[in-house]
Amino acid sequence: MAETRLPPGLYRAAEVRALELALGFSAHALMMQAAAAVLRQLQSKWSEITQITVVCGVGNNAGDGYALASLARGSGYHVRVVQVGNNDGLDEPARLCLETMVAAGIDLEAEFDSIDNAELIVDALFGIGLSRPVEGEFAAAIDRINQTSRPIISVDMPSGVNADTGVSMGKAVRATLTVTFLVLKQGLFSGDGPDYAGTVVFDDLELTKCADAKVEPSSRLFTMSDVASELRPRARTAHKGDHGHVLVCGGAPGYSGALQLAGMAAARAGAGLISLAAHPEVVRVLTSVYPELMIHMVETVDEFVDLIARADVVAIGPGLGESDWALTLFAAALSCELPMVVDADALNLLALEPTVRDNWILTPHPGEASRLLATSTRNVQADRFTAASSLQQRYGGTIVLKGAGSIIDDGQLPAVLCAGNPGMGSGGMGDVLTGVIAALVAQGLAIDDAARIGACVHANAADRAATDGERGLLASDLLPHIRALVN
Repeated sequence: MAETRLPPGLYRAAEVRALELALGFSAHALMMQAAAAVLRQLQSKWSEITQITVVCGVGNNAGDGYALASLARGSGYHVRVVQVGNNDGLDEPARLCLETMVAAGIDLEAEFDSIDNAELIVDALFGIGLSRPVEGEFAAAIDRINQTSRPIISVDMPSGVNADTGVSMGKAVRATLTVTFLVLKQGLFSGDGPDYAGTVVFDDLELTKCADAKVEPSSRLFTMSDVASELRPRARTAHKGDHGHVLVCGGAPGYSGALQLAGMAAARAGAGLISLAAHPEVVRVLTSVYPELMIHMVETVDEFVDLIARADVVAIGPGLGESDWALTLFAAALSCELPMVVDADALNLLALEPTVRDNWILTPHPGEASRLLATSTRNVQADRFTAASSLQQRYGGTIVLKGAGSIIDDGQLPAVLCAGNPGMGSGGMGDVLTGVIAALVAQGLAIDDAARIGACVHANAADRAATDGERGLLASDLLPHIRALVN
């Protein structure tokens, strides 16, 4: 059985086609292999099911569906196949699969009545080549599939999801399980992809090992397995001075909580010392909450510069605001040579006067990214990989583009997270991320490593904290899990 754990490499559609050519196997053989992989998943995860309906389109993904129908009938399943669109123009490999299916006694149906009697639906409408909006009868077919209460298996990609960007092309199948082949498609892990793919199962069809060096991936998954190799146990003789000094700047009136969260996240992620540079009006509030944090009232640039001189990394933005006070401190931070983590209001200030530097990490959500790129949030989300790359080229350093399937781009091979959950859509989550990343920089990690590891720890901490439910998840709920994960 060729099913494996998810490998790190993620690929675009063009790279998948190049890999298929490099393998030298016929398209028909690949279709049969893919169909066998889907059948294995069906038999393994839904052993009690006997009746399935396969919904096919008019491309090579339909060939996978026809091949699956034949194999399933041969394995004793009651199989019905719904044809969407005119398949007269099928390529030869898919045509061969159709002929084999018809010879097995399975006819094509134009109506969706069989879905009502099926115990499981197989989505073989579109594969990795979809690049235009889904319309007409195909959109209606996707709606009909999504209306069922039965399990849905998507073949290679959920139909309607762009394999490169992860964006829904107007309509997309909401799969229970997606079985993807040869290599992982990057669209499964960012944008809308995670919402539609369900559980992703990878099957290399026992073919990629003979060509895996011939086609380079476009991005890669980054998981806690990668984190474990980077965060080694501390020396028994270590002291707080060995673990760095984080300076967090923010906390305008009304926003002291953002500064507190970033500071405590830095503490839980292992920084030796944490100083908070706060607006004079919020200092009294801050000093009464966390005794571990050193609170400093900052009114003038000189006071802020003195704090910078004692720090190893500056994190700026949590609760900073956009007042004259904020503008003054942000300008002072930009003039220092320390590594920086820039988030929230500081990103909005940066968008007003773009600057390039190598030793910083920017952590925008899509709205902030749109301001940094002078475009719309919709455009950012339409191709998150391109947006992250554009941010890195425009501003330098390392970019953490937050959202479902966060992307970390340092100008080399982008990393993609497959952790995190919708419960993270609450106030303060970004402040916690800022603190975690700053703490890792303070402890000596390179900028790019700190960004990847910090984002991964943050997302996995949120998943641990969400075991009691995603609704009502608080940013502060992540703090004890951050401590566990960095250890």
